[in-house]
Amino acid sequence: FLIIIIYIFILSRKGAVGRICVFSGNTGMEPKLYRPPAEVRGMSSLDRDAFTQTISVPAVRVPVRVLNKVVKSLKKSSIQRPGVPRVVQDTEENADYRLVLLDPHRVTSPTSFSEAEAEALRSFGVPEELHHYELKLTYENLKSEEVLEAVLPQGQDVTSGFSRVGHIAHMNLRDHQLQYKNLIGQVIMDKNPGVTCVVNKTNIIDSTYRNFQMEVLAGEENMVAKVKENGLTYKFDFSRVYWNPRLSTEHERVVQLTKWGDTVFDVFAGVGPFAIPAARRGANVLANDLNPESHRWLQHNCKLNKVEKKVRTFNLDGRAFIQGPLREELPALLKEKVRVHVVMNLPALALDFLDAFRGLLHQEPQCEENLPTVHCYGFSKDDDPDTDVVKRASQSLGFPLEKLCSVHFVRNVAPNKDMLCVMFTLPKEVLYSTEAQTGETGS
Repeated sequence: FLIIIIYIFILSRKGAVGRICVFSGNTGMEPKLYRPPAEVRGMSSLDRDAFTQTISVPAVRVPVRVLNKVVKSLKKSSIQRPGVPRVVQDTEENADYRLVLLDPHRVTSPTSFSEAEAEALRSFGVPEELHHYELKLTYENLKSEEVLEAVLPQGQDVTSGFSRVGHIAHMNLRDHQLQYKNLIGQVIMDKNPGVTCVVNKTNIIDSTYRNFQMEVLAGEENMVAKVKENGLTYKFDFSRVYWNPRLSTEHERVVQLTKWGDTVFDVFAGVGPFAIPAARRGANVLANDLNPESHRWLQHNCKLNKVEKKVRTFNLDGRAFIQGPLREELPALLKEKVRVHVVMNLPALALDFLDAFRGLLHQEPQCEENLPTVHCYGFSKDDDPDTDVVKRASQSLGFPLEKLCSVHFVRNVAPNKDMLCVMFTLPKEVLYSTEAQTGETGS
């Protein structure tokens, strides 16, 4: 009854439904802060104004003199919404007070405050009395997933995730999302500062050059990206080379295994994410890639990071690189007892290239302590992926690796598809085998 009297009193002062009213107890507020207007469902061309909506949120009236202390005490309960202030002017136009807006998911009645919050309010002389505040939410205040969930047909997956490559957001849209692709692209660009181009992959990765076709969904058609990874800078044409930001941890892991004075042979170097940081650590690097664009950007990035004197670059087929520059350099390195690493990051095919090491050298070294360490990547859809990649590596080498290697899980690429790295010391029985290599040139 008291609430009704107060509500009528406010109406009489405002002359219409006011922006604020006192409430206590559970008012049955909607469980979601934002419920989009029905007319945005199925929208194919983005109309930002159509998302505007006024909602009711709880608030506490706080004296200005203790405002900062109260805001700090209610940090967990206050509203968290892009572009929405937590503190607003008192709707009673009292200069001595402000309203602190609260999250309706957390606070539905005065008893919703935690014991610490309630004690803080009492200590600052703030009544544990909640008010309704009529809050206007616009498109700018919504998260990307909220916009897309409102637009796409109900019951279908909502995609708001993407890979960030410099100014480019790279998405992999599903078939049911394609009719909304331009709207999705615009939303992603709107909601992510610094993104000025959104692209969608249109086919699988080309195993030869490791790039894929893509279409621009929104923004500028500028595919030359500049990114930072592990403190280094890389520049490249994302539409013509391979780059995966999800591999930064793996790049760092392998590079940390190298030391000053080591030699690294990077068989499928791309634009340099293994080669360049290894050179920065003091390793001597021979980096190769078959893709002419990758080779060009590899050279550019070596200069960009000032390691061009530590890296020799090649534009060869992977097998030709192993049987050419690697074979030519290896005898002297073994003789000098230099630690050698061979990185083979082409997971779709790299395991098949291991046969290139069979009989690579014809004279056994004086010392076997520093035979090359191989880091070879592969995909597996097997129920036992570790066993699978070791078995395939053994078959390609023509030598059992089961007890002579370690397998590192890199990431899950897709449902039931893992990326792994097999690390092993190249067996002398393989390196000095009289059996000819059987593989064919392919990358």
